[in-house]
Amino acid sequence: MLRLLKYFKPYVLLILITIAVLYAQAQANLALPDYMSDIINVGIQQGGIADAVPLAIRQSQMDKLMLFMSDANKTVVMADYVLIDSLSPDVESYLADYPALANEAVYVLTTSDEAEIDKLNPIMGKALLTISTIDQVIADPAKASAMSQASGFDLSQIPAGMDIYALLSSLPPSQLVNITSVIDEKFASMSDSMLIQSATTSVRAEYDALGMDLSRLQTGYIIRIGGSMLLLTLLAGGTAVIVGYLSARIAAGLARDVRRDTFEKVESFSKAEFDEFSTASLITRSTNDVTQVQMAVIMLVRMAFYAPIMGVGAVIHAVDKSPSLTWIIALGVVVLLGLILTVFSMAMPKFKIIQNLIDRLNLVMRENLSGMMVIRAFNNQKFEEDRFDKANLDLTSTSLFVNRVMVVMMPVMTLLMNGLSLLIIWVGAHEIAQSMIQVGDMMAFLQYAMQVVMSFLMLSIMFIILPRASISANRIADVLDTDVSIKDPEKPQQFKDDAEWKIEFRHVSFRYPDAEEDVLHDISFTALPGQTTAIIGSTGSGKSTVINLIPRFYDVTAGQLFIDGLDVREVKQSDLRDKIGYIPQKGLLFSGTIESNLRYADENASMDTLRKATDVAQASEFIDSISEGLNSDISQGGTNVSGGQKQRLAIARALVKKPPIYIFDDSFSALDFKTDLALRKALKEYTGSSTVLIVAQRISTIKNAEQIVVLDEGRVVGIGTHQELMKSCKTYREIALSQLSMEELA
Repeated sequence: MLRLLKYFKPYVLLILITIAVLYAQAQANLALPDYMSDIINVGIQQGGIADAVPLAIRQSQMDKLMLFMSDANKTVVMADYVLIDSLSPDVESYLADYPALANEAVYVLTTSDEAEIDKLNPIMGKALLTISTIDQVIADPAKASAMSQASGFDLSQIPAGMDIYALLSSLPPSQLVNITSVIDEKFASMSDSMLIQSATTSVRAEYDALGMDLSRLQTGYIIRIGGSMLLLTLLAGGTAVIVGYLSARIAAGLARDVRRDTFEKVESFSKAEFDEFSTASLITRSTNDVTQVQMAVIMLVRMAFYAPIMGVGAVIHAVDKSPSLTWIIALGVVVLLGLILTVFSMAMPKFKIIQNLIDRLNLVMRENLSGMMVIRAFNNQKFEEDRFDKANLDLTSTSLFVNRVMVVMMPVMTLLMNGLSLLIIWVGAHEIAQSMIQVGDMMAFLQYAMQVVMSFLMLSIMFIILPRASISANRIADVLDTDVSIKDPEKPQQFKDDAEWKIEFRHVSFRYPDAEEDVLHDISFTALPGQTTAIIGSTGSGKSTVINLIPRFYDVTAGQLFIDGLDVREVKQSDLRDKIGYIPQKGLLFSGTIESNLRYADENASMDTLRKATDVAQASEFIDSISEGLNSDISQGGTNVSGGQKQRLAIARALVKKPPIYIFDDSFSALDFKTDLALRKALKEYTGSSTVLIVAQRISTIKNAEQIVVLDEGRVVGIGTHQELMKSCKTYREIALSQLSMEELA
């Protein structure tokens, strides 16, 4: 993937926006368990009372609390409360909320600052629990005896009906401190949340004594927190949609750019590069491999950034909720990592094999589709079916192996998550029984643990997807990074406006890449404008190779090739090929119409030019015989026309271009002798002063050429006219006599 990193550059802004949205989504999801914990702890268990700091408290009750506070704490508490009595100017506004105000003065909380409330919580909570404990001790003689032994003050001896708090206020400070310290020891093991939860019972009782509507208080709290949860859920859902859109946009754009550059790179390949990459492999790399990268980018954007945010955030929240349970998350992560590494080590080696097998399957499929007529002619359908089945089954078995390994992940993950849930509930229940955590905190911890596991699961999916995508990315990068052997010069030369278009081979030798010896040896000849230069030789003598050097499909290994005095390597490829009308050995037509194929050479060509080209190519007769004429459909590869018709249309296409150089690479082989003769006669008139090179197998096609070059095993063994070569070149004479009689050759 790193080799394709540059393709992310145009999408950096979108990626940054996506990360910001992912952060918002993660924060929304991380906040939900906290709110759920609040509903359980506060809304249900504590009746909607979130703090141990009462909104209002009777004066008599506040006096009791002050007995168990230090002077410093008394100052802190009283700074945040104001006494409201019947003489207060705004007493009427408080009577509706606190009906008990009619009979007794009430202290009302004056602050809503969370930091201040957090500071008051332990002070008020311990004081409220102390009063509650003393009330329980008075009601239970056994508890009174135990406290008496610890504090030195026998509460069981207090006469019935006596105000215990009036008595306690008269005790020496040291003895009162003893009682307070005994109660503090009882609460020492409690967490702050448990302390507040325990104290809210006393706050609830105080609210009841004040005449407040407790049911309304609880319902209002649950609705408020539930509404916040609903908004957070909508936020999380909205951000998920936005992330999905942005990630798809980034991935689709990147895939488009990679596919475009891959196609453009392949277009710049010479035949040497096409020898390195098979057509089937290039198709796979441009389609399946790009799709793999695209899917990986989607997952990368959506998960690779989101999972760490969620995982780290969930761990922080979980530790905050219950540090004592954190070891369970660590255990789950260790087991999960072991599973991921096992799956990764088994699946990774297979991913490259899968892509190679896809190449193989595409190759077999392509050969079968293009060679269907030959297969049927030789009645070899069964053999090809078996060959396809083998390629298909090899791919299937390897894919099944990977899928079987991958599919183990989900049941094991489900087992792991359920096991963690059971362990958290079992351990958490014991801690709840010991008043170490609250029920809501345990439930929130359970959700955070699942979020941590899911984050690692998302990362594990990335670890599995990325290797395959990385292999695909490397296959694409291999194409993009291929050093093209035929390049334009840094300072290209330009052909003259009045160029003569003379082609000169000067001691040219050529060797295919990685070959051990040359296939062309010291080739030298000149093709003049206004003349036809023919090249003939036995099969494998190097005729097509010579022709392919002119448009720089290959570059010469040694020597030089000149056009109008310029080495072809000193001219831009586009300028060079713009001057050449090339008709390949195998006429290739594109899907469309006859007209669109002819206009492939010059999209602005007039209808007169098209008609003239088809007349010269002897194609007008069969075109006119079709009802739609030039608008007749041509299927892919020209499979709906005959070989001869295909060759004539390919020749007409080159003639539409009207170039100064024509190259016919055995382009008359599918024509009958009559059509061949008529075409060559018309062609001679049409090409005029152009330089014409013809590669042919038939002597009748080239016998009237002004110059014939005879090749044998990559060497020039004769140059001259037909009559001259019949006398001086043994190789030419043998070829000629193998086709025609002496009378026909005369």
